[in-house]
Amino acid sequence: MTLAHITHFNQAVEPSFDQPREDRRVSGAPWRTTWAHYTSSDGVLSCGIWACEVGSWNIRFAPDKEEFFCVISGQVRLLDEQGQGVVVSAGEAAVIPAGFVGRFEVLQAVRKYFVVLDRSASTS
Repeated sequence: MTLAHITHFNQAVEPSFDQPREDRRVSGAPWRTTWAHYTSSDGVLSCGIWACEVGSWNIRFAPDKEEFFCVISGQVRLLDEQGQGVVVSAGEAAVIPAGFVGRFEVLQAVRKYFVVLDRSASTS
């Protein structure tokens, strides 16, 4: 029996860097760093580590995309279109549901594990 390759997050991967699009920025121009540790062969599942400086921007998740994340350090707040929100701090986890529209606020520089499920990738 051959075992599938296990992805261990202690392995070095090349990070990518970006900032929120200017038309979505609410405050600051924070740099975001993503270490993409794993993407499934069909592109539906991806996971890794993400870090970001303090700032906030508007987000709009596609109807077939959702994200589970667990904050390693720092603190974020997610607000929906009605202004209802949740603060997620180090050691806590949350799910951003498919179709979510709102604001992502980094209250304290954050580092988090993420798992994104993108069902649209399976139809590509």
